[in-house]
Amino acid sequence: MSIRIVVLAAGLGKRMKSALPKVLHTVGGKSMFVRVLDAAASLSEKPPIVIHGKNSDALQVSVSNRVINWVLQSEQRGTGHAVLQALPYLEDSELVVILCADVPLIKTETLQRLVETAKSSQGFSVLTVTLDNPEGYGRIFRKEDGTVEKIVETVDLEEGDQKIADCNSGIFAIQAGYLKRWLPNLNERNLQNELYLTDCVLFANEEKVKVVSLSVENPTEVLGVNDRKQLAQAERVFQSRIANDLLESGVTLLDPSRLDVRGELLLGRDVTIDVNVIFEGRVVLEDGVYIGPNSIVKNSEIGKNSVVREHCVLESVSVGVDCRIGPFCRLRPHTRLAREVTVGNFVEIKNSLIKEKSKVNHLSYVGDADVGERVNIGAGTITCNYDGANKSKTIIEDDVFVGSNTELVAPVKISSGSTIGAGSTVTKNVEENTLVVSRVAQKSIAGWQRPKKDGA
Repeated sequence: MSIRIVVLAAGLGKRMKSALPKVLHTVGGKSMFVRVLDAAASLSEKPPIVIHGKNSDALQVSVSNRVINWVLQSEQRGTGHAVLQALPYLEDSELVVILCADVPLIKTETLQRLVETAKSSQGFSVLTVTLDNPEGYGRIFRKEDGTVEKIVETVDLEEGDQKIADCNSGIFAIQAGYLKRWLPNLNERNLQNELYLTDCVLFANEEKVKVVSLSVENPTEVLGVNDRKQLAQAERVFQSRIANDLLESGVTLLDPSRLDVRGELLLGRDVTIDVNVIFEGRVVLEDGVYIGPNSIVKNSEIGKNSVVREHCVLESVSVGVDCRIGPFCRLRPHTRLAREVTVGNFVEIKNSLIKEKSKVNHLSYVGDADVGERVNIGAGTITCNYDGANKSKTIIEDDVFVGSNTELVAPVKISSGSTIGAGSTVTKNVEENTLVVSRVAQKSIAGWQRPKKDGA
């Protein structure tokens, strides 16, 4: 029995109070919609069917790199009506896995188990959940043998049934042939005047088709997101999952509740991550790396035993082994640090190569530069790489010493072994083993008095 994925993504999401479609809001740096697609991707080789509403351009653009069958639900008439739109694209023999695009924490393993549950029965399974507070969820009514007799939406419950804790997650696996027989016969005789997908359970029982269930172990897995509060809750659940996985893999997290991973994090052994660290994109931390508190690391690779101290921002950079970075340091895209490089406080580096054992310790800006080995760049040094129209390169060769408060006006080359005196402005290439001093001669005026305010 082949599998077909149907994702319901036509909801308006008014409670989000956002110009962005609800399902494009992110959890862990990835939209809820994409997370649902990813969770189901391994179940079927066929393109998923996505039921969308009007004005869904942003939704389609967000997954323009994927093959998807888009099906319009022009009117919002309930879940049954939404799935009804997909019938022309389904084969009778297919097992249809129906998902909601606003349930971003569902796991692939759970969906696989749901599919197996349906296949081992008569082709109809429901994912259920037991909740302490079931408000807002449809309730499961069972027969004596444990199969599902009916599902009643929360607004249609009779008095006394509200306490039922056995709930419908909104996720189903149903043979397409059943859907083609039953969905056209749905009616709107309910308090919401909608076509309920859950009424398929009634048709199944009329035909003596057993509706079996799979209960999800962790209720947070089927948490639906309808507003900002629930979105924040989903984010915390997701981050807690990540933190637990990291701890189990041997990573030291000084506070697992204060970590945000918004992408892919690949870690070696004996990695330590301090509090309030944010990872975005693809980040690789090799053995023995330490990331200090309140730092942000995006799309970067950090080599063995390197230390990133507090309040640093690294974006699209490569850091070699045994480097020391920060605190309060910013490494911008296309920065590469070789081994044993030191970058200190309030230093900004962009589009530059810093070779082995070089140091940029304090209050400096290095942009569009190639810096050799064993170079010392003093405090307050600036590579003047932009003339208002074009970017130019600064080359600093091996064993150069650059004094404090120095300006290197690109394009310029400082040859190996040279020394730049503090306070110099360098506009011309410097030969090897040369001292360059560019300063106004010091002048002293004896007995000089500071100006005073009138009347003082």
